[in-house]
Amino acid sequence: MEFNAWWMHKYVMHGFLWYLHEDHHHKKHNSWFEKNDFFFVFYAAVSIALKVAHSEYDLWWALPISAGILAYGIAYFIVHDIFIHQRFKWLRKANNKYAKGLRRAHKIHHKHLGKKDGENFGMLVVPFKYFK
Repeated sequence: MEFNAWWMHKYVMHGFLWYLHEDHHHKKHNSWFEKNDFFFVFYAAVSIALKVAHSEYDLWWALPISAGILAYGIAYFIVHDIFIHQRFKWLRKANNKYAKGLRRAHKIHHKHLGKKDGENFGMLVVPFKYFK
């Protein structure tokens, strides 16, 4: 799932669907919602469709894929939206080395405000040099 997320982020979000992802990098809006949230809705719909396909058509492979997308989505929401970007007032006091390193590593991605150079392979694993 992590490779898929990296590929989608680099070639889709920072590619032909940049107009949806751009407001995640440029806070030029007053709304709590971002156009970028469309990606959450898209993956939720894919997960639901696969669960329905498993239930209705007895496609054994659809259930583990659906569950994987769901689990990744929950983890992503907690780590990225709640912990890193603090869209909710939860987990704000986490201040250990790992928490600081994770936030610093993510800032590397957000230092690029444009479509180009907004992705690097190093975001797959949090580099240990940020755990200071």
